[in-house]
Amino acid sequence: MNNSVQKQLQLVAATANPHKLQEISVILGSAVKLLARPNDLGEIIEDGPTLEANARLKATAVCEHTGWPAVADDTGLEVAALGGAPGVHSARYGGSQGDDAANCRLLLANLQGVTDRSARFRTIAVVAFSDGVVVQAEGVVCGSITELPKGDKGFGYDSLFAPDGADGRTFAEMSAQEKNLLSHRGKAFRTLAYELSLY
Repeated sequence: MNNSVQKQLQLVAATANPHKLQEISVILGSAVKLLARPNDLGEIIEDGPTLEANARLKATAVCEHTGWPAVADDTGLEVAALGGAPGVHSARYGGSQGDDAANCRLLLANLQGVTDRSARFRTIAVVAFSDGVVVQAEGVVCGSITELPKGDKGFGYDSLFAPDGADGRTFAEMSAQEKNLLSHRGKAFRTLAYELSLY
């Protein structure tokens, strides 16, 4: 695998989210050519009980559909005062899958009057190969949930999550480069790229 990584490993992305696709592509860098999710691939039901299960489910489904190595991730926002919620349900917390505004509104409503706003983001990144081999990595960043949305960059819960050591700024107030250096997804995919180079 070492030589193929150096020659630019081609991975098919499981995500249909263009923001996430761009972010992952930048983090993985030139060693990996990230191919877009095929248009003829139907919806993949993310019904796994954990982030790990969902990431593997998505990567395996795309790999089986295309015959190419596939990369997927699943990310959860885990809020201490909510017992770790929304967790594995983060993308559909407010109802519809991927409705960022609804997710953020519900999170703020559920934290109204709560003083402990500590939280962490956790990403599991997975590459599945057609021979059944799966490479997995994890990235975690701790921080807190702000009282109000701040910033207009990023996506998901970025406007509500202030990572530790960022002087209270949210991910949505950072440049893409700065966010990638600090974020859970950045950590997970940098580790994944390293693991792939060893495979």
